[in-house]
Amino acid sequence: MFFSALELFAPAVAVAGLLYSLVFWSQVKYAPDGTHAMQKVAKAISIGARAFVKRQYQTIAILSIVVGVGMILTYGLTGAAGSGHGGEVASSGWTFGFEIGGAFLLGAFFSGLAGVVSMVVATKANLKTAAASKDGLNAALQMALRGGTVSAIVITALSLLGISGLYLGYRWAGMDPQLIPGLIVGYGFGASFVALFAQLGGGIYTKAADVGADLVGKIEAGIPEDDPRNPAVIADLVGDNVGDCAGRGADLFESISAENIGAMILGAVLYPTFGIKGILFPLVFRALGLVASILGVYSVKGKEGEAPMKTMTRGFWVTAILTTGCLYVTAQYMLSNTNGGLTDFSSENSAIWYFLCGATGILTSVAFVYITDYYTGKDHRPVQAIANASKTGHATNIIAGTAIGMESTALTVISVCIALFLSHWFGEQTGIEDGGLYGTAVATMGMLAVVGYILSMDMFGPITDNAGGIVEMSKAPEEMRRVTDELDAAGNTTKALTKGYAVGSAALAAFLLFSAYMKEADLTVVNLANVNVFIGGFLGAMVVFFFTSLAIRAVGKSAGVIVEEVRRQFRENKGIMDGTSEPDYAAAVDIATKSALHEMILPGVVAVLSPIIIGVVFRAEAVAGMLMIGTIAGVILAAYLNNSGGAWDNAKKFIEMGAHGGKRSPAHQAAVTGDTVGDPFKDTAGPSLHVLIKLFSTLTLALAALFM
Repeated sequence: MFFSALELFAPAVAVAGLLYSLVFWSQVKYAPDGTHAMQKVAKAISIGARAFVKRQYQTIAILSIVVGVGMILTYGLTGAAGSGHGGEVASSGWTFGFEIGGAFLLGAFFSGLAGVVSMVVATKANLKTAAASKDGLNAALQMALRGGTVSAIVITALSLLGISGLYLGYRWAGMDPQLIPGLIVGYGFGASFVALFAQLGGGIYTKAADVGADLVGKIEAGIPEDDPRNPAVIADLVGDNVGDCAGRGADLFESISAENIGAMILGAVLYPTFGIKGILFPLVFRALGLVASILGVYSVKGKEGEAPMKTMTRGFWVTAILTTGCLYVTAQYMLSNTNGGLTDFSSENSAIWYFLCGATGILTSVAFVYITDYYTGKDHRPVQAIANASKTGHATNIIAGTAIGMESTALTVISVCIALFLSHWFGEQTGIEDGGLYGTAVATMGMLAVVGYILSMDMFGPITDNAGGIVEMSKAPEEMRRVTDELDAAGNTTKALTKGYAVGSAALAAFLLFSAYMKEADLTVVNLANVNVFIGGFLGAMVVFFFTSLAIRAVGKSAGVIVEEVRRQFRENKGIMDGTSEPDYAAAVDIATKSALHEMILPGVVAVLSPIIIGVVFRAEAVAGMLMIGTIAGVILAAYLNNSGGAWDNAKKFIEMGAHGGKRSPAHQAAVTGDTVGDPFKDTAGPSLHVLIKLFSTLTLALAALFM
């Protein structure tokens, strides 16, 4: 079997990307380590993060093996068959079970690997960034961003390598290309399954430690953030790595994987028009997007007196422009029905319309960045309104933040609706059957084209947060703290922007994956007047809210455990506040670890079992109803949680900069309360909902044959 250059392009770029990540890694690894005091703090963070991730992934591995084996047995014993487009049977029974179950386990393994790599890199880059802060803002900024880029490259490349590797394996076995996408849906389910538990466990841990440290440290003891006297401060810094790095790494790995697979399934529908090119387009374009993201990172060089966010935004625009160029070339080469070349701008050329679909997706990613910045940035009305409301107390702060979060859903939903409408309309102009549907897939690919650079910005946040903690706890010079404070403020913004981007991509992807499910389940319409379908939809919305409740409650319960531990240490060891004895950091880390891993199980099980039960009891069309309504509820609730949490956080920081009385003022205490409420919103429940939305889709895609 000889593969075409097109089939080998994505795996070749993926392997090259993994090798090139070593270039960035070497820049991080061999940079100066800073003082002995810095190294001591960084070592404590690293040990805590590794211990948590080791225990977490042992639990996830057991759950993954159980589910993977269960899928093999279920398909083997029932004899259910996978189908291609046109009704032909791809495989059935035990064969289909091993194909789906094997892909599931591979996706789960690579997703876990992506999370572990992100954690390892972050725990090294935080120390290097702290040390680089003595050389000024630009040196520290570049170090943090390059650390984030290592994870970004590895995550994107691993996703590409897994999917393209499975594709090549089936092609080598002589499988019809049209049938292959339906056989690798298990890979997306595996990635989503691991991402859900990784994001849940990491999110519960990080916010429990953060809330516990803030409530006792800032409010009760009146000590600053990252003060070494706080027994929970190391647990808090560990949380940035296991939640915002390991959890987010697995989260975005599954986003890339699920959306690539969904687009490939729809590409198989257009096989009569584009042949193998329609199936491979998502992989080829994603590979080019990875290259563009690397070039975007290299363009980030701060100018004297320039704000870090402005510097990184310039890199984002460079990446967006490069990916737009790649989109045009790729569309002309792979999605043209006239073969007129790069200069064929005629309306009869389907490539032009699909380029417009992809451009719509890219512009939507830009829109979400600015929408999120408006609602969570400290220079805009929403955050300042929350800060102003803090002057009159805790309750008015909560009321204002809740209102702002709900308000933010309007622009979120409108942007998604415009993107779906335009991309579908552009696709329909090709005159190709199901061309509009494929247009929405191309738009989703366009929105995710810049994901490599977005990932770099996202990892930048927890790296700079940890760097600030290391500088503070090691009692480094004040000028170094000023550098890390400025980077930390920018990092809070990049984390908020990434969450907004993730919500938008989840919304577009959900429609893409819903359409793919409709094809796999051989459905053309979903009749909401059918009582089973209505029940399925109702239950889908309920699961979203129930899951969110469990996630937030888990943070509250775990935070309560941390609060009691910190209070105990303050009460029993009076030397802590005097600075004459050191807190027991390890005890707080261990307690947070045990509590988070225990609390992540129930919401994760609810998320996985709910679609299966609905599908088995009410069948395939009811599952489609669950996907429709559950997705709508999930996207809106995730936008509310992310934006309200980010706005509360930055309202607190705005006051800490001197507004309304500054630190320790009544307004500041109210803002800390708001931030504490917002923490599980934006860092646990909100990000977990991104995964839940796509888990619904990938799970039902993988198990569609059982519901028919």
